[in-house]
Parts: sequence; structure tokens; C-alpha cells
Amino acid sequence: MTLKKLTIVVPVFNEAQGITMLYERLGKFLKELKSITHEVILVDDHSTDGTSALLKEHCHAGSDYRYIRLSRNCGSHVAILAGLHHATGDCAVFMAADLQDPPELITQMVEEWEKGHRIVWAVRKKREGVSLFTRLFAGTFYFLFNRFSDVKQPPAGADFALLDRIVYKSLLESAGSKPSLAALIAWLGFNDKQIFYTKEARKFGKSKWNMNRKINAFIDAFVGFSYKPMRLISFTGIFMAIIGFLYAGIVIALKIIMNTQVEGWTSLMIVVLVIGGMQMLMTGILGEYLWRNLEESRKRPLFFVEESENLKTGQQ
Repeated sequence: MTLKKLTIVVPVFNEAQGITMLYERLGKFLKELKSITHEVILVDDHSTDGTSALLKEHCHAGSDYRYIRLSRNCGSHVAILAGLHHATGDCAVFMAADLQDPPELITQMVEEWEKGHRIVWAVRKKREGVSLFTRLFAGTFYFLFNRFSDVKQPPAGADFALLDRIVYKSLLESAGSKPSLAALIAWLGFNDKQIFYTKEARKFGKSKWNMNRKINAFIDAFVGFSYKPMRLISFTGIFMAIIGFLYAGIVIALKIIMNTQVEGWTSLMIVVLVIGGMQMLMTGILGEYLWRNLEESRKRPLFFVEESENLKTGQQ
């Protein structure tokens, strides 16, 4: 395969401090592409800090830059999908705006694409500037997901990737109401390749991925790609039923044979509380699946574009 046009999608949310640095580094890299036509789609995920004005300014200065602002904050995964919706390249790369993902790595990713790989993952071999807790949380998430889900993501995680045109078009058709991007891409099943890099420390601002977002992403990915929590509920119910029948049999036998009185308020309350807690947990798990089913049935659009700049005819 020979690359004629490359699309780069960059989701942006409250990154006003680093927009100029992002533009300069991307511009330097794009000059090296020479004969390859390219476009950069900057997707503002409804920023509130002046990011929007800076993005529009840079788009006015360069015809290769496109600007999209979403009508509300939808999260980076939906922002990436919004950018891919307007992509026109033979392949598309999505990367973070904080420059932790080096744009220069795109050259190696394109080389792998030209060898026939439809998906090229940039996998984090090392992460600079993050806490031990963050690394442990991420490692636990990917281990559990790969162990118990129906698809397999890169074990160290990947939020920087190149997708062939057929892949990102298929991705857009399969997104659903709660998209978990890396899991969706892996689920598509196209021929892929992993390359490794060091994820650089942030040079400005702070990460928008707080604990609440991480937990939500964890739940969305699990519920979207694994039936095992539902199966666990069934097995737990069967196990508890067996225990209950055995205990009832023992109590009846003791009463008939030895005329033993069954006593113990404390033990009874423990049993009630444990079983009640398990039932509430099971109901909560069922609720997560039912809620996502409801969201999917509504068929609401994932995003709305509030304004745009430099989008060509047919991209609106």
C-alpha cells in the first residue's frame, strides 16, 4: 500500500497552555512528509479555557488544519470518533493533544501500514511522570479486561494508533452509545501490528483523566465486551442456593435426630446481611447492563458539532 493522504485526529479539552507547542511540533513533523497530502482535525471537546479561540486561530493560519467544536463535553473517545467522521485520509492517526504521544512516531506507524497492517498500535513500553498508583491501576485494568473479556487489547494499553480507512469506517459503524475505543478497534479483528514507545511526561497542564473517568471507562469497557459478570451472578446464585439447601437439611436433621433447637440471632443477622448485600450487588450489575441497553435503544447521536472551520464540502 502507498500512502497518498494522511489524517491526524487530535481531541482537545482545556489545553490552552499547550496549543501553540502542539501546533509547532505538529507543523515541524508535517513538513517532513513532503509528498504526502495530509490534514489535521482538531476536535475541541467543548473546552472552557480559551482553547477554542486558539484552535480557530491556527486553523485560519493553515489550510491543512480542520477545526470542530462539540456542543458538549463528550469525552476523548467520542471526540476522536467525531474527528474520524470527517476524515478523508487513506489512513488516520489519533493522538493526545498533550504531546505525551510523539508525532514523530507516526512515520514508523505509516511504514507498518504500508507493509499491509490495517491497525498499528503505539503501545506504551514506559510511562514518564506518572505515579505508581496510576501505573498499578492501568495494569490491573488491562489484565482484568484481557482475562475476562471477549477481546484482547495490548497488555500495556494503547491510546495512540493508526487505522486504515476501512478500519476507521468500520469503527464508526460499530461505535454504539458507550464507545470504548481501544476495545472496539481490537474487536473489529483487522490485521494489526504493535510498535513500542516511551510515553513522555506532560509538559503543561494536568491530566483530565481523574479517578471518576477512569472507573467509568473501566465499567463501560467491561460491560460492553464481557458477559462474564452476568455468568458470575448465575454461578453465585447456584452456589448460594446449594449452601442454603445443605444448611436447611442439616438443621432439619439435627431437629429430628437430636431435637436440637436452632438459635443464634447474631449468626442469623450475618447471613441476612451477607445475602442481602450480594443481592444488591447482583442487582447493580444487572442494572449496568440494562442501562446500556436502554442507551443503545434510544439511538441518540454520540455528538453534535457546534461550530467548525476549514471542513470541506461533504464533510459537514
